[in-house]
Amino acid sequence: MKYNRCGKSGLLLPEISLGLWHNFGSVDNFENAESIAVEAFDKGITHFDLANNYGPVPGSAETNFGKILWHNFQGNLRDEIIISTKAGYTMWDGPYGDWGSRKYLLSSLDQSLKRMKVDYVDIFYSHRPDPETPIEETMMALDYAVRSGKALYVGISNYSAEQTRVAVDVLKQLGTPCLIHQAKYSMLERWVENGLLDVLEEKGVGCIAFSPLAQGLLTDKYLNGIPENSRAHNPNGHLKENEVTQERIQKLVQLNEIAQNRNQSLAQMALAWLQKDKRITSVLIGASSVRQLNNNIECLQNLEFSSDELNAIEKILS
Repeated sequence: MKYNRCGKSGLLLPEISLGLWHNFGSVDNFENAESIAVEAFDKGITHFDLANNYGPVPGSAETNFGKILWHNFQGNLRDEIIISTKAGYTMWDGPYGDWGSRKYLLSSLDQSLKRMKVDYVDIFYSHRPDPETPIEETMMALDYAVRSGKALYVGISNYSAEQTRVAVDVLKQLGTPCLIHQAKYSMLERWVENGLLDVLEEKGVGCIAFSPLAQGLLTDKYLNGIPENSRAHNPNGHLKENEVTQERIQKLVQLNEIAQNRNQSLAQMALAWLQKDKRITSVLIGASSVRQLNNNIECLQNLEFSSDELNAIEKILS
């Protein structure tokens, strides 16, 4: 595992980080979740990414991760891992359990620390911009999280390029630099290329890509349509059936041919493709099993792309 410097900070993050968005909630098998986390650490993944509402039920991923920490990462091992969490999406009912107010962010952080049974998190994020709250208030809450010792660094997620520029400048004025931006980025979701990555490079902020496999679309699962046990077939899933169009399937088939010529799976190639841009500090993967985790990590065995491969990929994606 290679570790990349996060922006202009002193912090190094692994090329691959583990996200606990799925498969770590109260409805999931705890022993399986624990095995995935331990295997990830053994393979050099030191960064574990959560949010207050991850589950289901909301909060249960943090609770389960706290148990995993207690069982496996006692003592100095806490100093060898990076834990991040976020607040910004709906966590509890009423006027104080959503968006970006100082009240919500700091209350949520306290709850997250209690669920995980830790004294601090390494990175605390504003999970999304709040159109009704001044960005200065949201950034002041992040600044306070660091000054109070409850977070070592702060970041933002899902902010546009212009919102990011403002947020980074406010945090700099407050004296707490913005460490990182967590952005949705994949072969099929490329909005970050329209200005955001340029802002992050200019400001010295790292970037970690989430949903790098487009909720499973960039795997071999959908090459022949929508299988019964897929996320797209689940009416409660984040990937909708209408997103798996015949046109998109044809693109996936063509991309898969390139991947096979590289001796990679489509998923491995999609993960490697993101890391060709040096502005990407880390790629955030999920895993439903140890086997899937290790298959994804194997993308690191072939990160180089020829100009012909990149041109062919661009032609397919366009």
